[in-house]
Amino acid sequence: MLVSIAALASVASGCRPAARPSDGAPQAAAPTSKPWSMPMKPRYSKSGYDVTPLTPVEVDALAARLDPDAYRITQRAGTEPAWCGMLLDNKRAGLYTCVVCGLPLYSSAHKYESGTGWPSFYQPFDPDHIQRRLDHSLSMLRVELSCSRCGAHLGHVFDDGPRPTGERHCLNSAALRFYEEGQPLPPESRPVATEVAYFAGGCFWGLEHYFQQGPGVVDAVSGYMQGHAHNPTYEQVCTGRTGHAETVKVVYDPRRITYRRLLEAFFRMHDPTQLNRQGPDVGEQYRSGIWYVNDQQRQEAEAYIRELSTTGPFAGRNIVTQVEPAKTFWPAEDYHQDYIANTGRACHVANPW
Repeated sequence: MLVSIAALASVASGCRPAARPSDGAPQAAAPTSKPWSMPMKPRYSKSGYDVTPLTPVEVDALAARLDPDAYRITQRAGTEPAWCGMLLDNKRAGLYTCVVCGLPLYSSAHKYESGTGWPSFYQPFDPDHIQRRLDHSLSMLRVELSCSRCGAHLGHVFDDGPRPTGERHCLNSAALRFYEEGQPLPPESRPVATEVAYFAGGCFWGLEHYFQQGPGVVDAVSGYMQGHAHNPTYEQVCTGRTGHAETVKVVYDPRRITYRRLLEAFFRMHDPTQLNRQGPDVGEQYRSGIWYVNDQQRQEAEAYIRELSTTGPFAGRNIVTQVEPAKTFWPAEDYHQDYIANTGRACHVANPW
């Protein structure tokens, strides 16, 4: 009976009949729950977008601007009739974003003709932008797709797609907004405008591990800086003859965390009064340093060091932290990245957050 009603509705609208559930159509599912009741730690995708889940209040405000079809589909897990979606036959190059919050979801580079009557893609723009959950509605087991940032229902994914993924992301046009290549994107559809800071304070494993946990830190990478050798190796740096310091490159979202807050965390994670060493690690490569990228960072770093020298645990003590213009950052070898998370090793660095 449900299929017959859907077929009648599509005929009345001048469209071809909708496919039966067994045909892989993105049929209606139970409304997607949005279990966010408190502010969450900011989350960022691998492609640099803010994917922090929105609160129910924020989602409701955005959804209130949708047309009835888009609202029914994204907020009530509805489905548009097959062969009726405005983006089904769209062959222009561009980006498909969430109609609710604007997060980029799919690229035209991954769109293909599936013959099912709904826009189909074999992979998302970024896997971090899509949520998947089991859908038991319609007496069958499927995998529902929704937007990671706002929870909007998009459609379903099936395992009958083309290579290289073998997936078919079967979507509702009304859940998407298309921006043609070269067309300006609104702020909500752009990656985060990040800034970079560099800190050296002993072994980079601990600094990297805890900087990554900072609210507003997009990424932290271990590497080498301030030396004279080109693309040095760990073994070369350990000799103390290259002039490099083990350094962590911190990429952060200035909307959510300030450079001052990063400075505070840095000085809680190490002892800036130890010269050319940190705990058990001894040598120039373990020196304390702040490598600034602009004059504002220099001024803030110098001002904070002056503050530390008069108040707090370092008051009256000689702070040896170097403050220098940033030179070339050379990423450390892969096995140094996320070392503590990957190995479970402990570190003498304290969590500053």
